[in-house]
Amino acid sequence: MELAYVCEWEKRPKSTHCPSIPLVCSWSCRNLVAFTTDLKSEDDDKNVSHMIHIIDTEHPWDVFSINSGHTEVISCLEWDQSGSRLLSADGDGQIKCWSMSDHLVNSWESVLSSSLDGDPIIALSWLHNGVKLALHVEMSGSTNFGEKFSRVKFSPSLTLFGGKPMEGWLAVTVSGLVTVSLLKPGGALLTASESLCRLRGRVALADIAFTGGGNIVVAATDGSSSSPVQFYKVVVSVVSEKCRIDTELLPSLFLRCTTDPLRREKYPAVTHLKFLTRENSEQVLLCASNQNGSIVECWSLRKEGLPVNNIFQHRSPVVGEKQPTILKWRILTTTSDLERVSAVALPKLPISISNTDLKVASDTKFCPGLGLALAFHDGSIQILHRLSLHTMGVFYGASSAQRPGDESAIKRQRTAGPAVHFKALQFSWTSLALAGVDNHGKLHMLRVSPSMGQVLEMNTTLRHLLFLLEYCMVTGYDWWDVLLHVQPSMVHNLVEKLHEEYMRQNQALQQVLATRIVAVKASLCKLSTATAARACDFHAKLLLIAISSTLKSLLRPHVLNTPDKSPGDRLTEICAKNTDTDIDKVMINLKTEEFVLDGPPLQSLQQLIQWVGDFVLYLLANLPNQGSMVRPGFGFMRDGASLGMLREMLVMIRIWGLLKPGCLPTFTATSDNQDSMLLLFRLLTKLWLCSRDDGAPQDPDDSLIDECCLLPSQLLVPSMDWLPVNDGVMVKLQGKHPLRLQFGKASSLPSNAPPTPLEVFNRTPGSQRMDNLRCVHMGVCPTEESKACTRCGCVTMLRSPNKTNAMKQWEQRWIKNCLCGGLWRRIPPTFT
Repeated sequence: MELAYVCEWEKRPKSTHCPSIPLVCSWSCRNLVAFTTDLKSEDDDKNVSHMIHIIDTEHPWDVFSINSGHTEVISCLEWDQSGSRLLSADGDGQIKCWSMSDHLVNSWESVLSSSLDGDPIIALSWLHNGVKLALHVEMSGSTNFGEKFSRVKFSPSLTLFGGKPMEGWLAVTVSGLVTVSLLKPGGALLTASESLCRLRGRVALADIAFTGGGNIVVAATDGSSSSPVQFYKVVVSVVSEKCRIDTELLPSLFLRCTTDPLRREKYPAVTHLKFLTRENSEQVLLCASNQNGSIVECWSLRKEGLPVNNIFQHRSPVVGEKQPTILKWRILTTTSDLERVSAVALPKLPISISNTDLKVASDTKFCPGLGLALAFHDGSIQILHRLSLHTMGVFYGASSAQRPGDESAIKRQRTAGPAVHFKALQFSWTSLALAGVDNHGKLHMLRVSPSMGQVLEMNTTLRHLLFLLEYCMVTGYDWWDVLLHVQPSMVHNLVEKLHEEYMRQNQALQQVLATRIVAVKASLCKLSTATAARACDFHAKLLLIAISSTLKSLLRPHVLNTPDKSPGDRLTEICAKNTDTDIDKVMINLKTEEFVLDGPPLQSLQQLIQWVGDFVLYLLANLPNQGSMVRPGFGFMRDGASLGMLREMLVMIRIWGLLKPGCLPTFTATSDNQDSMLLLFRLLTKLWLCSRDDGAPQDPDDSLIDECCLLPSQLLVPSMDWLPVNDGVMVKLQGKHPLRLQFGKASSLPSNAPPTPLEVFNRTPGSQRMDNLRCVHMGVCPTEESKACTRCGCVTMLRSPNKTNAMKQWEQRWIKNCLCGGLWRRIPPTFT
C-alpha cells in the first residue's frame, strides 16, 4: 500500500478544524468523492460555514464547493446506488438531497430536504433498490460472466406497483427516532418518523443494514461499552397514501471487553459501530476506546438450538418435531490492544465469503473486499482481514515526510506534537484505493495493492486486475481505481485477455457490453505510449457505432406490414453479401423508398456524415504509412466489422445524396470529374474483403496500397482532430512517487510522462478546438461554454447551437454521459 497523491487547499482558513469536529468522507461508484469541512470567518469566530466539497478522482484539483446551508456540523454523507445523488445530514436534524445540475459533476444543487428540528442525525442511508451481486473468486477462471458475478435474490426495502423499487432514505437520530422519506413518482416527499423502541433513550452511534426479505436492521448504542448494543428490525410500508414504520426489537449483545475482568474499565466508550456490509445484517464490527488505545471486535448472528431441560429429555419425541432454535450473537474474533482508532473504512466489493471462495482468495492472494481499514491517531493505517482481524497491510503515516519502515520519522513526529491522522476514511468500490481527510483538512488518496504487497507472478496479477475490470464492466461502475495498479507493460496483455473473455459471452450480453468494453480498452491504452494510438482508434470506434445506429434509426419501412427485419438490418445483410466494389451496383439491391427522408433531418446531420467521409479518406490515405510505428487508424485495418459498418454508411449517404445533395460530405478533389464517393467505396471494399469475419485475414495487396498512395494526389486528406489528451492524473500516477496537488491549480500537476512521438496528440496554442460530439470546429478561442468528459477528455459545447429535431435527438443521447460512459464536468474558462 502506498500514497498515490495528496491534495490540499491553496489557502487553508485559520482554525479550520479541531479534534472535536468530525469530518465525513464518501466515495461513489462513479468515482466521485464528497467530503466536508467547516470554515470559520476571520471576522466572526462564531460564524461557521458548513461546506461540502465534491471532486472526481481524475481531476482532483477541480473541486466544487457547496455552502451547504446546514446550520450545524454535517454528520453524514451518503451517495445513492447510481452515484449521481448525495444525501447530507447535520446535528440539527436537517437532511438535504443534492443532485447534479445539468448533469455536471462540478455543478450541484439541493432539490429535496426533510427535517427533524433539533434532533441530530447519526446514521443515514438510501433505501435498498433490490439489486445485489455476489463476486465469486472461486469462479474467476470461468468463461461465463454470469458465474463470476451472480445476481443474488434480494428484495427492495419498498416496492411500487409492479415491483419497481421506491426511492427514499432512512435516518436515525440521537434521541432514538427513525425517520423515513419516500420519493413519490411525482417528485413529492412522503415522510414519517417512529421511535426505535417504546423506551426512547440516547443513541450515540448507529448503523443501517438491509436483509434479503426487504427489511431494514438498525444497530444502536448509547456510547458506553458497559451498555448493550441494541438491534431493531424496521419495516417500511405505504398505507392509504401515508408512510408507515413498524419496529421490532432483535437480539442484543454486550462487548466481550466488558466481560473480561482485566479490561472491564479499560475501554469505557464505544467509538465505532458498523455492519460489515450494508447487505449483511448478521455481522457487525465494534470498536471500544479510551484516551490512548482501542480494541476491535467482530460479532456474528447465528441460529443456535435452545437447550431443553432434563425433565423433557426422556419423553418420546413427536414425529416431525424439531429442536427449538434461537438467534444469538457470537463473537467471531477480537484484536489485541491497539493504538487509538480515529476512523474505520469497510470494503464495498461484494466478495462471496463462502469457505471455497475464501480458500481460493487465500491461495491466489486475491485480497480486494477481504480487508477493512483502521486509521489510528498516530497517523498510521492498518488493513485487517474482515473476519479474522489479522493484519494484512500497514501504511505508516499520513505525513508525506514518513515512509514505510522509517521509524525515526515516526519517533520525530510523536515528539514534535500531535500526529497528522485521518478523521474520515473511505474505500473505493473495488477496494483498490482509499480516500481520507486528515485533521488538517487535507484530502489524501492511497493505493491499496490487490495482493496487499505480496509478490505475485505477472499472470496472477493480470488475472486479478482482469477479474475486477470485468466486474466494473458488468456493473457499470467506474474502473478508475483499477487503473491505478496497471503498469504500462501490462496494457497490451490486459486488452487482449479482456477481448478474449468478452468474445466468450453469449450474443445478448455482448450487445449489452459492446460500447463499455471499447471504453475500458481506451482507458487502458492511454496508460502506455506504445498503445496510445490504439486509444484513438477505440474512441473513434465509439463515435462510429453511435453515428451508425443514429443514421440507421432514420430509416423507415415503406409499408407497415413489413417482415421481421428492420431496414437497417436488411441494409447490413445485403452489404455483407454483396462484395461488389461499385457502390451503385450495391444500391440496386436496396429498396430506395425506405431511404426517403425529408430534407431538414439530413441537412442537420451533415457534420456527422462529413466525419464519416473524412474518416474513410483518412484511413485509406494512411494505409501505406502503417509501418514500424503504430499510428492512429491502425486498429481499423483488420477490423472487418467496423469497415463493414463504414461501407454500409457510405451506401446510405450515396442514396441520400440523390435526394438531398446538400447532405453529402464535401471533398477537395484535384479533378472536376472525380467521383469521390465511388473511389472511396471501391478502395474501402477491397480493404474490407481482406479482413472479413468469414475468412482468414489477409494483408492488403500491392495494387490496393498503390492506389491508396495516390489518394493524397486525388483528394485533400483532412487532418482528423482526434480526442484530446486527457488532462487527468491517471497517467501521472503510474510512477511510484506521490504527487502533491492543490485545489484549484491544475498547473501544479507535474509532468513525469515522456512526450509522445505521435503528432496527432500535439496541440499547438493556435490550433482549432473541436467539438468532439457534434464534429464541428469551435475556433481557436471558443466563446461558448464547454464541458469535458471526466474519463476520456472528450470536449463539447454546453448549449446546443442547433435547433433542428434530428440534431437535438443526437445531443440528447449524450446529455447525461459521454460516448465512453464517463461523466461531464464544466470546463472553467482558464482551462478552455
